[in-house]
Amino acid sequence: MRLHARLVAFVSGLGVLLSTVGATGGSTQESHIGSLTGHAAAGKKLYRRYCIGCHGPDGDGAGENAQWIDPKPRDFTLAVFKCRSTPTGTLPTDEDLFNAMTRGFVTTNMPQWLPLTGQNRADLVAYIKTFSPKWKTLKPGAPITVPPEPALTIESVLRGRQLYQKMECWKCHGPRGHADGPSAATLTDNKDLPIRPYDFSTGSRFMCGATNRDLYKIFMTGLDGTPMPSFADDIKPADGWDLVHFLRTMQPLKTPELAIWNAWLASHAAELKPIGPPGSAQ
Repeated sequence: MRLHARLVAFVSGLGVLLSTVGATGGSTQESHIGSLTGHAAAGKKLYRRYCIGCHGPDGDGAGENAQWIDPKPRDFTLAVFKCRSTPTGTLPTDEDLFNAMTRGFVTTNMPQWLPLTGQNRADLVAYIKTFSPKWKTLKPGAPITVPPEPALTIESVLRGRQLYQKMECWKCHGPRGHADGPSAATLTDNKDLPIRPYDFSTGSRFMCGATNRDLYKIFMTGLDGTPMPSFADDIKPADGWDLVHFLRTMQPLKTPELAIWNAWLASHAAELKPIGPPGSAQ
């Protein structure tokens, strides 16, 4: 009995010791965004107040609200993130995570966290990084180089339209960008959950921002964890801007791209070949 009691005490003490070591290791994680330094210990308190309901106590996206949410909350234990300035397959920068938290994600339940201070968000970034061991062994990728956006011309829009056809973007996003392509209903994410392609006809905001530069980065980095690949190895850097200019014509806004496109269509519509598989109608 005495030996049994000692063993129980030893195992209990060892468990406390290990949990303390783990917590201490996690609490030393930092983030660096401009002049801000985020601290995981402070971020943990914020996470438990604002984030745990969706992302869960272990950061695995299995919070008590997750069953009601579509798409599902991010699983931080995988360290796979959609919105990055870094190449596909690499960790995002601290600034990428900070910007995602600040901006929120359109068409999801992830809101903008502008009510939190910059320091609060930096602390949360630091704590999020404690959920995966990748942050201890790997460094974020180097941000890609985004060339200056060239002048908008009808030639650029037309080249972008050709790329949309050539790269088979229509298979997911549809001929008119309505997310109704033949593959749209079959798409799944890295956890084998159904996922919808982006509908360009819904507005100006994209998953990772609202600017042309944001859209360009999506093409060149991909949305990791989703069927949206990186096109960095398939198209020239300048070609990405052509695709940006064409996609802007699909939006229900008075964009410069749409204005120049409609002006050209008024006298050239009959010259266009339809987007989609051979034999499809425009």
